[in-house]
Amino acid sequence: MKLPSAELIRRYDVAAPRYTSYPTVPCWDAPPGEAQWLEHLRRQLAARDSVGAALYVHIPFCRSLCTYCGCNTRITRDRSIATRYVGTLLEEWRLYREALGAGAAHVELHLGGGTPTFLAPEDLERLFRGLATSEAAGAEIRRSIEVDPRVTTLEHLDVLARAGFTRLSLGVQDFDPRVQDIVNRVQSEEQVAAVTEAARARGFTSVNFDLIYGLPLQTPDSVRATMSAVARLRPDRIALYAYAHVPWIRPAQRRFTEADLPVGEDKRRLYELGRELLAAQGYREIGLDHFALPDDELWQATESGRLHRNFMGYTERRTLPLIGLGVSAIGDAWSAFAQNEKVIEKYEEKVLRGELPLQRGHLLDAEDLVLRGHILELMTRFRTVWNERAPEVPFLASVHERLAPLEADGLVELAPGECRVTLLGRAFLRNVCMAFDARLARLTSNAPLFSRAV
Repeated sequence: MKLPSAELIRRYDVAAPRYTSYPTVPCWDAPPGEAQWLEHLRRQLAARDSVGAALYVHIPFCRSLCTYCGCNTRITRDRSIATRYVGTLLEEWRLYREALGAGAAHVELHLGGGTPTFLAPEDLERLFRGLATSEAAGAEIRRSIEVDPRVTTLEHLDVLARAGFTRLSLGVQDFDPRVQDIVNRVQSEEQVAAVTEAARARGFTSVNFDLIYGLPLQTPDSVRATMSAVARLRPDRIALYAYAHVPWIRPAQRRFTEADLPVGEDKRRLYELGRELLAAQGYREIGLDHFALPDDELWQATESGRLHRNFMGYTERRTLPLIGLGVSAIGDAWSAFAQNEKVIEKYEEKVLRGELPLQRGHLLDAEDLVLRGHILELMTRFRTVWNERAPEVPFLASVHERLAPLEADGLVELAPGECRVTLLGRAFLRNVCMAFDARLARLTSNAPLFSRAV
């Protein structure tokens, strides 16, 4: 495949959203009240094509701070705070079940963080027992969890296997000791291998590695070393994310300076090298920054047109609504978003008062809903179609004009009411989506909001 030129990389290396949602979080301006949020959830649960809810449970605790991290975390070694937190999570879910009734049955469960395996095994078991009472009867329940190989024990894996978990995502990022040291996440290939092998021995059928390109001190040699380790360990899936440098949001990123970071063309070359090495190992590229082996369900969903994308990344089916439990967790009812309080104490206070701990969100208007559909199509199928003569919303009438420079650069192919992303254009998928982003086009703030597109 033709690689993007240095000139293209410079031209499109602008601040751009990642489009895990539309509208993107900085553009949310119409938060739902509790009653509104519950009503949007009920509508989605009652929809004809609904297979049940997905639950995302946020565990914010970590023993140490990884300086690249953009997640909402609480650094502590005190497990007692986590024990109390599990009780609050179960109480929050009780509030949802009481409000939604039998419709609150879920078919997917995902734990993210932070570090979910910061919880003691007995606390994980207590959490799973409480959530299992609302699983959809007779449904195939898909359960996945993010783990830190530095703190995940065989006892943790035993608890997960007994609870029916079959999917594991390991935070790896990079195997180069210099890179690990500067981002404060030192872990050996042996530690990662031990968790991977122990999980497979317990029946886990899908193992994912999270990797990051563009980290400080990262070089082509470190990418080669990391991909060599990947070849030896052979995870089923890879997420190869771009490092998002946002020190105005995450002050810990100031531990290193911009001089330590590969940027622009140097950063993009790291991704292209990683992609080339993964392809040589048999991995297939999926959407934005994701790869899977041909026998993995994620690739099969890509081939069959079932691929979906939400706040957790790419999934094999369109499961809605997504209900977020825990501090800062985000829920998605397609027509509305809601995010919980970001501070643990405020989150707990609201739940213990019998309130859903909502802090902010967004009710999508008619334009939002249409444009959200087009951006999702681009993110999952690299193509979208609309009625050029009678566009569903006026903003679409000017999309061709905004896409014209990208067409001239060979990033998209345009036809009346249609946009296809080329193989070259996949490197600039976020830029393509920006042409459909009415909220971004109308944004007047000059404050930094997004990481760089390249």
